[in-house]
Amino acid sequence: MNGKEDNFVIEMSSSTKENLPKTTNKCSVYVYKIWEFAKEDINRVTFSLKVGLAVLLVSLLILIQAPYQVFGTTIIWSLLTVAIMFEYTVGATFHKGFNRALGSLFAGVLAIAVAELALMNAPTAEPVIIGISIFMIGALTSFIKLWPTLVPYEYCFRVILFTYCLIIVTGYRMGNPIRTSIDRFYSILIGATVTVAVNTLIFPIWAGERLHEELVKSFSSVADSLEECVKKYLDNGSVHPVSIKAFMEELPDEPAYKKCRSTLNSSAELESLALSAKWEPPHGRFRYVSYPWNEYVKVGTVLRYCAYQVMALHGVLHSQIQAPYNLRFIFQSEILEASGKAAELIRCLGKDIGNMKQTLESSLLQSVLGSTERLKRSIDMHFFSKNGAKVEVKYQNQRRSYKDAADGIAITQASAGSTEALSLVTFTSLLIEFVARLDHLVEAVNELSNIAKFET
Repeated sequence: MNGKEDNFVIEMSSSTKENLPKTTNKCSVYVYKIWEFAKEDINRVTFSLKVGLAVLLVSLLILIQAPYQVFGTTIIWSLLTVAIMFEYTVGATFHKGFNRALGSLFAGVLAIAVAELALMNAPTAEPVIIGISIFMIGALTSFIKLWPTLVPYEYCFRVILFTYCLIIVTGYRMGNPIRTSIDRFYSILIGATVTVAVNTLIFPIWAGERLHEELVKSFSSVADSLEECVKKYLDNGSVHPVSIKAFMEELPDEPAYKKCRSTLNSSAELESLALSAKWEPPHGRFRYVSYPWNEYVKVGTVLRYCAYQVMALHGVLHSQIQAPYNLRFIFQSEILEASGKAAELIRCLGKDIGNMKQTLESSLLQSVLGSTERLKRSIDMHFFSKNGAKVEVKYQNQRRSYKDAADGIAITQASAGSTEALSLVTFTSLLIEFVARLDHLVEAVNELSNIAKFET
């Protein structure tokens, strides 16, 4: 909060923004935004309720007199464990739980060893030894957690640091570090058990399922964005340069553009979900102990490699220099055929992953490659051949022309050398390159299908 009004922001989809209630009551608007935010993904509500339930169950050990007399004040560590360890997905909870258990166990053993070493020395040296150990543990854990291969265990080193400091300091004042370590380990174990039980047994949210769904959704986003871009490019009057402000607003009249952008930005999310999914037990359709979640990340990487071309096509669509409509119309059938078949192939691949089946026929890929070959030949014939220069003159208003005495061919400003014609060549070249990249996508999906043992 910085003292300004209206600094509380909730991200919404464009459809939600369009349906906002027409009212000046800010409270009603915020309530509506929160309602729509919850409706977009019901798991958000489920997760919130499960966290509340887990915290309540552990709190009962404090609120009810009988268990409180058994565990005492150290049961508060169970409450802290639930609040820290409970994650959105089951896999992330297991991952964080493992880090917390490992870190707490290591910190407890180390604290007991250092405390016993300090007790063997003079009373005046005891706080000095403990202070030096705290400094060394803080420095070492903070340095080691920055090591690239140990980044996934960053939370474990953080747990080691604060658990060690709390145990060694309270043990020094209470005079019994071993008892303190054991009590707090039991409390952490209770909190971890409650967290895992609630998150796994009550409406579990699986990281593997989310990874699977996100990847399938990305295929549809790329296909939709490709078709939307080509349709606008071939539509008379739809091609126009876009201001910087329109780009900052993410082109509200092109919803598929925003979806394609989200695909490009999904790398960190897919990697995080894959890491969490590795910790999950076999469930649902994923019944193998060592399911190839890394292959999903590889497929996502290749798909983003294709999505970059789609974003480049959008860039040409909104560039300042554009080919006239009558020139674009010449190649309309070839462009539509190539883009349509490419989008069909992408959707087929996404459907295969979604259904976990292998149904893609090689004829479809050959059909896509054939359509791009026809587009390439058409571009070569019209722009890069002598006859093509004459055809070009027929469809564009020429401002200047002169005769070449050697072969009598008319050379015009609006021919292949013009920037307007090069804009069309750029668009079709990007489309051809996009189709060429589909070979790698098909190969990656086939590898995933074989390793994951999709049905044939």
